[in-house]
This record gives sequence, structure tokens and C-alpha cells, in this order.
Amino acid sequence: MTTYPILSVTTFLPLVGAAAIFFLNERLARWIALATTLATLALSVPLYLQFDKASSALQFVEVARWIPSWNVSYGMGVDGISLPFVFLSVLMSVLCVAVSWTAVQTRVRDFYAALLVSETAMVGLFAATNFFLFYLFWELMIVPLFLLIGVWGGPGRTYAAVKFLMFTLAGSVLMLVGLIALLYLGNTLDFQELAGATRLNPTAQAWLFVAFLAAFAVKVPMFPVHTWLPDAHTEAPTAGSVILAGILLKMGAYGFLRISLPILPDAVQLFLTPMLVLSATAIVYGAYVTLAQTDVKRLIAYSSISHMGFVTLGIFTLNRNGVEGAILQMVNHGIVTGALFLCIGMIYERTHTREIADYGGLAKVAPIYSTFLALFCLAAAGFPGLNSFVGEFLIISGGFKARAWLGVMGVWGVALGTTYILWLYYRVVLGEVRPKLRELRLDLNLREVATLVPLALLVLVIGVYPEIVLSFLRASVTQLLGAVSGAGTVGRL
Repeated sequence: MTTYPILSVTTFLPLVGAAAIFFLNERLARWIALATTLATLALSVPLYLQFDKASSALQFVEVARWIPSWNVSYGMGVDGISLPFVFLSVLMSVLCVAVSWTAVQTRVRDFYAALLVSETAMVGLFAATNFFLFYLFWELMIVPLFLLIGVWGGPGRTYAAVKFLMFTLAGSVLMLVGLIALLYLGNTLDFQELAGATRLNPTAQAWLFVAFLAAFAVKVPMFPVHTWLPDAHTEAPTAGSVILAGILLKMGAYGFLRISLPILPDAVQLFLTPMLVLSATAIVYGAYVTLAQTDVKRLIAYSSISHMGFVTLGIFTLNRNGVEGAILQMVNHGIVTGALFLCIGMIYERTHTREIADYGGLAKVAPIYSTFLALFCLAAAGFPGLNSFVGEFLIISGGFKARAWLGVMGVWGVALGTTYILWLYYRVVLGEVRPKLRELRLDLNLREVATLVPLALLVLVIGVYPEIVLSFLRASVTQLLGAVSGAGTVGRL
């Protein structure tokens, strides 16, 4: 086992890299960022190799006294639910550096520093073992994303950045109120102590659930507080879109798993039906709106609303298939949607257009690009043998087990999702080549291929052998479902 604080080092090394960027020559910013993210990825490897999959307990735990008067400690640790997202965070950070290598030419030092700060926030949030530290990283994540959208975004970046900030801060304020109330009621902010201590009364749980729901729902984003996402995705630079899709959206769903279900089980039972209805609505509504999009980034953004609806649906089925499928699908969505935004960014760097109508016939002029795009589109459509199929299958089977209509809505969403993603691929890649595209060198270079290959491998490996992720989840999900199933039935809305 490791003998050094591996989680703290993995969390704060990117912050050290961000500081180094400002002290060294700006021309070295890209290389410092790449070296830092690669080093962070390498340092995280023992987490996966030495993790005990049979245990549901927190592992690699680090605890230090911090604020005794509030009974708050500095606590780090991972279990089978949080570990996959640590991996996803460190991997996506490397790819964001790579895809921005030539795309970002202004304020390069600031850009890569913001990327590295966001990596610290991502890893720290998934590794935090108490609510106070969780909240600090939750808030820290807002700052670099706001800057990435507002400084390096498209023509409508100011509006998109401010809208993102308004929505996320509104939810965070209510989370802070809930955090203070939880400290007063439970006299601790440690996740394990809160889940294992004497249960809060159902009324207090209900109010806390609503307060935390405001923050988690915005981040997912759930219907109807989703409207910031299409604007943010459309205007963000490619790296910003990848972080939004790959990691940020997972933070809200992770909040349900880490806080709402184990700490507020009676409230979960109380609000179960509304949560399932909102999730099913997001699946179908998001898919129908996606069909109407003409901007390729907005199309993928709206598809994320539908896909994350599957995630929250799986979580609130409260059965093994649904919850395991939801966590797996969170990982899958980060991989596939992140890859799609990488592909969009690579082609946009050459054509400077996001309108689907401006494309066509890319298979003839960019065969390597078209092959990667085909793989990721098929994965997004839930093609058997690729990663998303397994997650969707588990969620839908969990939905049928919970309530038949949930399974029906899931199947409906899959059918619509297959339609819009294949329709996108047909319009962009097949048919005759647009005259303007013939004049451009559109196919991928070696750096871009190297950026996409890790995600392509994950799509194939998880699709063929999903146990590579599910084996980490099983013990922790068993413990989580045990906590929720022990809740008394206090009535359902």
C-alpha cells in the first residue's frame, strides 16, 4: 500500500502546476500543464491497483484536525462509487490540455492555469469525506469554468458565462444553508458519521433534501433548471465543453449518491415519485429538443439533458440494477460526450462553423476523423458491444423493476436518442462533399488521434467487459441501498 497521502497529492498537484505556470515563461505554459496532468494521472494509478473491491469502506483515508470549533476535519478517502470519477477527472484533464494545444492562442498562461485549478476542484470533490470540504471544492469549480466560458468562449460568451454563474450560485446558496442546518442538527459534517448516526427526523430531512436538490439539480442539470447548459456548451471552448460534459454534470448526480441517499433516506422516499417523473421527463423532453437542433454543439448539449435523465432515473429506482447502471452511465456519458465534444472542437478549428448544414461528405475527405466520430456516435446511441449499451440496459431493467412506466420511458428515450445521433452522423459525414470543405485539410493529425484513442479504447473495453467498472461499485452500492431500504415509509408525494 502507498505510504504517502496519495489523494492529497493527486488533488493539489495541479494547483502547484497552475502556480508554476505564472512563475515561468508563458511559452512553457502548455508543456507545464501537460506535464502536470500526466504526472497527476500517473500518481493516481495506485488508487486503482491497490483498491480492495470487496470492501465498501473508505480507502486511502487521510484525516487531520482542521476547525475543531465546528467539529470539521480535513478528510480524504475514496470508495467504489467515487473512485471511477477520480480516474475520469485526471484523464479528461490530460485530454483537455492536448485538444487546446493549437486552439487557444490568447492568454495561454491564464487558460492552462484555469484548467489545472478545475482539475484540483474535480478530484478534491470526489475524494472529500466531509461536507465542508465537499462544498469548498464545489464552489471552487465554478471559478475556472466561469473564466473558461467568459474569456475563451464564442461570441455569446458573456451571456452564457453569467447565466452559468447565476444558476450555479443560486443552487450553491441553498446548499450552504443546508450545510449549516446539517451541522447544527447533526453536530458533524463527516459523511460516514452523518449516515451512521441517529437519523434526523423526517421533517428536517425533507427540508434538507429540498435545499440540496436545488444545487444538485442545477449541476446535473435536471428539467426544468437545465436552460444554462445549452448556452454554456455552445459558447465554451472545446476544453470547457469537455469538462462540463465529462465531469461537472456528474457532480450533481454524485451529490445524490454521496449525500441525499445515505444521509436523508426518509426524504428520498418522500420525494421519490417527483424525482422519477422529472427524470423521465428529462429523458423524453431532452431527446425531442435535440432532434430540432441545427448547431452541432447545442445538439450534443441537449442530448446530455436526456442522457443525464437516465442517470437520475437509475439512482431513484433504488434497486441494484438502476443504481449500478446510473453510476456506470455517468462514467460512460463522460467518456462518450467528452469524446464527441473533442471531435466537434477538432473540426471546428478547421471550418469555424458549428452549423450542421455546412457539413457533409466528411467520410471522403477526413476518413480517420469519420471513423472516430462513427464509433462515438454509435456509443452514444447505445449500440450493443459499446459502453453506453450496458449502462442503459441496467437502468431500463431497473426502471421496469421499480415501475413499468419508467422502463417504457427509458426505451422511448433510447429510440429517440438513436434517431438524433444517427441523423447527425448522416448529415455531417455522408453524402456529397461541400465545396468549401474540399479546400481544407480536415483529417486528424497525430496529436488529435492520440487525444481520441484513450476514449475510443474505453468505449470498446467497457462495452465488452463492463465488469472493469462494475466490480469497483458492487460493495459500495450494496451498502448504499441498505441505508436507503432501512428508511421508514413516511409517505410519498
